[in-house]
Amino acid sequence: MVTDVHTHHVPRGWPELGWSGAPRLRIESEREATILVNDRQFRKIQDDCWDPAVRLERMDQDGVDRQVVSPTPVFFGYDRPAEQGLRVARVFNDLALEICADERLIPFCQVPLQDPELACAELDRSLANGHRGVEIGNHVGDRDLDDPGVVEFLQHCAARGVPVFVHPWDLPTGPRVERWMAQWLVGMPAETHLSILAMILGGVFDRVPDTLRICFAHGGGSFAFWLGRFDNAWHRRRDLVGVSERPPSHYLGRFSVDSAVFDERALRLLVDTLGEDHVMLGSDFPYPLGESPSGSLISKAGFLTSAARAKLLSANAEAFLG
Repeated sequence: MVTDVHTHHVPRGWPELGWSGAPRLRIESEREATILVNDRQFRKIQDDCWDPAVRLERMDQDGVDRQVVSPTPVFFGYDRPAEQGLRVARVFNDLALEICADERLIPFCQVPLQDPELACAELDRSLANGHRGVEIGNHVGDRDLDDPGVVEFLQHCAARGVPVFVHPWDLPTGPRVERWMAQWLVGMPAETHLSILAMILGGVFDRVPDTLRICFAHGGGSFAFWLGRFDNAWHRRRDLVGVSERPPSHYLGRFSVDSAVFDERALRLLVDTLGEDHVMLGSDFPYPLGESPSGSLISKAGFLTSAARAKLLSANAEAFLG
């Protein structure tokens, strides 16, 4: 039962979200559309974003049995007033259930993370309606995942047994990162890496129970590569580096990452560092920088035993989803 834990959807249109420049969709044909933000092109998309039949056909071609289907982060709305963020979440969560009516498509909701009370309430509403987990962004403005409000929400997820998928969003802009798709090539990994550090050095893993099931997109950024640097800094400059009770390496086993690293050497480092129980197939389907065919890196990786390969393709996702 091959499960891809990192995929996205975009509905084929939605009601007005309530402010000037809000995301909207420009339909260009039966198969193509463009997401507009502030009336400027954000991303061209195709019908595999909204049409479950097309999505299921692509899954069959790739040998993927199930997908976790999460929102596209541009719709999070964390920068809006909380009530507007709640409206956005409800609109996209309800539309996601229409896209994910087939049992092979597992919907993850979004929440207005800027307000922990509203976020917990929308999570509960979405779970009651059929969502199986939640995708959150890696920060809310200048507040990282160690923000008290975010920690309150994560504690609620742990209490409800809800899996959490963390995805980078709202990437830094400027001339140096707007060439060569550098926001995606540098910004996304860096933001993901930073969100894991916030969970560790901010003491979040000391405050949430170890029953919290949380996975970070894009292979966790460069976290695995720099773990030794983090431990060294924690031991040598405790006056400056974090409030965690233990060094960063102690928290290995408390989180998972997806496999969207596109290179066998990088995948080996992930498995060696995080353990074969904490890496899961994630393709970033259906976007152009995603892995295609989904799961090909894991399937071809020569260093994996058959048992480890089965974990990365299937069993770890089963545990994550509960």
